[in-house]
Order: sequence, then structure tokens, then C-alpha cells
Amino acid sequence: MPNFNMEKKAFCCNICGRGFSQEAKLKEHVPIHTGEKPYSCDVCGKSYTTEQNLTIHIRSHSGEKPYSCDVCGMPFALLSTMKKHIKTHTGEKPYSCEICSKSFLGKGNLKIHIRTHTGEKPYSCELCGKSYTTKENLTIHIRSHSGEKPYSCDVCGISFALLSTIKNHIRIHTGEKPYSCEICSKSFLAKGTLKIHIRSHTGEKPYSCDICGKSYTTKQNLIIHVQSHTGEKPYSCDMCGESFTQMASMQEHIRIHTEENQYICEICGKSFLEKGNLKIHIQSHTGEKPYSCDVCGKLFTTKQNLTIHTRSHSGEKPYSCDVCRMSFAEMSIMKKHSRIHTGEKPYSCGVCGLSFALLSTMKNHVRTHTGEKPHTCEICSKSFFEKNNLKIHVRTHTGKKPHSCNVCGASFSQKSGLTTHIRIHTGEKPYSCVVCGESYTTKQNLTNHIRSHTGEKPYFCDVCGASFTRMASMKIHRRTHTGEKPYDCEVCASSFAQKSSLTRHMKMHTWP
Repeated sequence: MPNFNMEKKAFCCNICGRGFSQEAKLKEHVPIHTGEKPYSCDVCGKSYTTEQNLTIHIRSHSGEKPYSCDVCGMPFALLSTMKKHIKTHTGEKPYSCEICSKSFLGKGNLKIHIRTHTGEKPYSCELCGKSYTTKENLTIHIRSHSGEKPYSCDVCGISFALLSTIKNHIRIHTGEKPYSCEICSKSFLAKGTLKIHIRSHTGEKPYSCDICGKSYTTKQNLIIHVQSHTGEKPYSCDMCGESFTQMASMQEHIRIHTEENQYICEICGKSFLEKGNLKIHIQSHTGEKPYSCDVCGKLFTTKQNLTIHTRSHSGEKPYSCDVCRMSFAEMSIMKKHSRIHTGEKPYSCGVCGLSFALLSTMKNHVRTHTGEKPHTCEICSKSFFEKNNLKIHVRTHTGKKPHSCNVCGASFSQKSGLTTHIRIHTGEKPYSCVVCGESYTTKQNLTNHIRSHTGEKPYFCDVCGASFTRMASMKIHRRTHTGEKPYDCEVCASSFAQKSSLTRHMKMHTWP
């Protein structure tokens, strides 16, 4: 069969042997080998191998866009770019990947896509050796070394390394949010942000950890997660050497050294590292809580606190422990939980050196040395080390019991009381004695039981020195010295030192 595509190529390159049908084409080709760029821009001095490339470049200065789309009228500087654009109207994607069948508008886009299969990264940074699939990505990366930010906002003057970033930034000033979710109608500044948001509806988590298989909605979250396996902390403080997994954390840390607390509250003078933190703080003075829960109407000062609260209704727990797979509604709680497995106790008492996993626990411990009890009951003036203990105590005055059993309706002032009560219905006894195997519903009951084996009696009467295995038993004993009888009969006004004695007494009134 004759080859109708055969074409006589009379002009050949002496260096690589490539043939051309026209002498002019050969002349344009030769500078690729010689590096010659005879055509220079009069505006910026940039040079090109062909006059055509120079003409195209000059349009970046003049703003000329001679090619227009017949469908929407959008202008373009390049004919090739306009032709690709037209395919967005026709839906045509003529270039298909032979490996995964994905289709593309341009041949160049297909070529770049194939590298995701081959792993080829032909563009390398001469400074750090990092490689990229496209020349454009390498150019952007080099700016991280040079600090170049060629795109500036006309409104506020902030500069950016990426054109796409400045386009998204400008929308902050215009208020434009052109990308809308078809499911919930929420709008976004950037197309990428919308794409990530849609995954909250679909449940898609396309980025998986090769080590443990855990999946994430964004590549950035996966990168941060992988560092929990590798221990990598690529961002270091130049002043003290402390390392961080994220650039933002390192930048915030640096302000500790520079004392860059540039955001100051005009009401109380307190200063903050971040403008957003100052804004949230001011609400503590104004009482403003602009974020409302659609389910129960509860108000919050920050959108983040509302998001966390909403999970109490939905039951969503998006953060999982890598060791035991236990899930949590908040990232901070998951991080604290992980210390159970690692044994990490980063907070130490300056008085006795005792270490703690939580900062709040360490602060409460320090008060055992100082005797400080900053949380006082407004009804009876009793003071407490911890705010939560005061909250529970106040319920003894109000009678409030917010935790109810779904089985029998019994109510409790503390969540721990409800948890223990539910075991009456389930029969669960999770705490077992290693000596005799006997099981108990609470850890405290197990601790009391173990003392029957060890003979330990850690609670002493300060009057007579008698010792007891349980705090409750010691308190009851002390009433023999004080004469206190806190349990009163409502029928005959008799008083008793123990609740059990009152219960037995009440039966005398109820007998026929």
C-alpha cells in the first residue's frame, strides 16, 4: 500500500539529521543546537529562537489577543490556546491515555498525564535536586528558593508566587465565589476548594497511606499523616533548632523569639500573634456569638467550635488513632489520646518534677503545691482546683442531672455516673482482679478490692489514727468523733451518721 504521508525533505540538519521540506524551517531548527536566540524583545530584552515566538511574547506586553472564540467571544493571544478552548464547548477530548483511558483536550496534557503512570519527572531543581513532571511546576518550585513573587494584588499590594493564587486572593476583595456545590449550594473562592468540599458529601478519600492504609480527602493531610510514621519534621527554627511538621506551625513558633505580637486588644491590652485570634478574643468582651447550631440553636464564637459541636448531633468522629483505631470528634483530643500509647508526658511540674500528658492536668497538679483553688461556688463559697469539679458541685445545689439512661430513665449529675450505671443493664464488668479474677463495674471498686489482698489501708483518721481501705469508710468513722449526723428522717426528725442507717430506719415508718 502506498504511503500518502511521505513527503520529500530536501533540507537536513547536519547535527541531528532531522529533515525539513523548507530551508526556513531548517534555519529555525538549528538554533536549538547552537543556543542562538537572534530575536530580542525591545521591552524586556528576552530572546527567542524564532521571530514567531518573539511576536507571541510581545503580546504579553501589549495585551493583544487577536484570536476570539466564536461561541463565547473570549480572546486569546495564541491560536493553539483558542483551539483548545473551543473544545470546552464541544466536549471534545481527542487524546486518550492507553493505560487508563482518561481523555484530554491537548496532546501536551496527555503527555504530562502519562507521567503519573511511568513516574517520570524530567525537570529537576539544580539547587535541591527535587524533580517535577512539568516545567511549569519546576519554575514555581524554584521560586521557593529565590523568594520571587511576581504577581501582586492591585488592591492591597500582597505578592504571590502563583498566578492562580493571586486570582483566588483578589476574590477576597471582590467577594466573588464563583464555584458552587450542586449538592448544598455552598460557594467557594477556588475550584480546588470546591473539589475538596464535594468529598465531604461523597465520602471520597483518594489519598491513601502506603504504611497503614488510612485515607484522606487532601494530599496535604496525607503528607502530614505520613510524618507521624516517619517522624519527619522538615521545618526547623533557625533560632532554637526546634522542628515542625508544618510550615505554618514553624512560622507561628518564630514569633515567640521575635515577640511579634502585633495584634493588640484595645479594651484590655492583651496581644495576639494572629489577627483571627484577636477577633475571637474581642468577642469575650462583646459577648458576640455569631455562629448558631441549626439543630439545637446553641451559639458559638468561632466557626470551628460550631463545627466541633455539630458532631455531637451527627456522631461524626473524623480523627482516628493510628494504634487502636479509636475515633474522636476533635484533632486535639486524638493527639492527647495518642500519648496513652507513646507514653509521652511533655508537661513537667516545676516544683516536684512530676510529668503529665496534658497541660491542664499539670496546671491542676501545681495547685496542690500552691493550695490555690481558683474556682469558687457562688452559692456556698466552696472552692475547687478544677473548673469541671465546680460545675459538677453546682449540680448539688440545682439538682440538675443532665445525663439520662436510655434504658430506665435514671438521671445522673456526672457522665461517669451514667457510664457506670449502664453496666447494671449490660452486666459489663470491665475491671478484673489479677489475683482472684473477680470483676467489677468501676475501677475504684477494683482498687478497693485489691486492698483486701494487699492489706493496704491508705486513709487515716486524723483524730485517733485508725486506718481504712476506703475514703468513704474513713469519713463515716470521723463522724463518731464529730457527732455529725447528716442524714435526717423527714417523718420523725431522727438523724443518722450513715445513709444505710437512715434507710433501715425508714422501714419502721413504712411497716403496717
